[in-house]
Amino acid sequence: MISKNLQKIGGFCSIFEGLIYIIAFIIYGGILEYPDKNATAKEELVFLSENYITLSFLNFTSYILFGILLSVVVLAIHKRLIKDAPNLSKLAFIFGVIWVGLVIACGMITNIGLNSILEIGITSPENAMQIWSSISIVSEGLGGGNEIVGGIWVLLISIISLKNTSFSKPLTLLGVLVGIVGILTIYPLDLFTEIFGLSQIIWFIWIGIAMIRKPVM
Repeated sequence: MISKNLQKIGGFCSIFEGLIYIIAFIIYGGILEYPDKNATAKEELVFLSENYITLSFLNFTSYILFGILLSVVVLAIHKRLIKDAPNLSKLAFIFGVIWVGLVIACGMITNIGLNSILEIGITSPENAMQIWSSISIVSEGLGGGNEIVGGIWVLLISIISLKNTSFSKPLTLLGVLVGIVGILTIYPLDLFTEIFGLSQIIWFIWIGIAMIRKPVM
């Protein structure tokens, strides 16, 4: 019963992961109006200041909350696969845990950094934006700009599922695509990151539904 409950809880968490992606895409891409490339440091700082609450909320939900929910998904899927592929499932679990840590760290660094640069910007906008640029580089390196670790996790899960049919074949093949594209984000090309994000929305929701409908002991 505990295992079945974990599968269902993990399923709901996975669906929420997909919804978080959707919310982030809508707000980042359709609501926030970022300064253009020619904007001055003061104009960029004004944007960050005016949208502080929105950006802080997005950082919390897109990274910290996402990471917390992801930890449940990682554990639930690990428990689902470990009987049929103990070694490969453990390897996938390791990458899943690493991804959880990176995602949460990314959100914490970004939120703390945002608060700090707004304080510095009161007296020195140029220095503040230079610091913000450094924070952004660290954040992107941890996971905001590449999805290699997450891609490996999804790919390993999908490889296991190809062998033991833990999930449907179409879902598994989608997972293979998501995993490969995630690994390809090692190249600085926005297209791979966008494809990974969009395809993983479907994967998270789909695998969440599968775990709720067919929990296993």
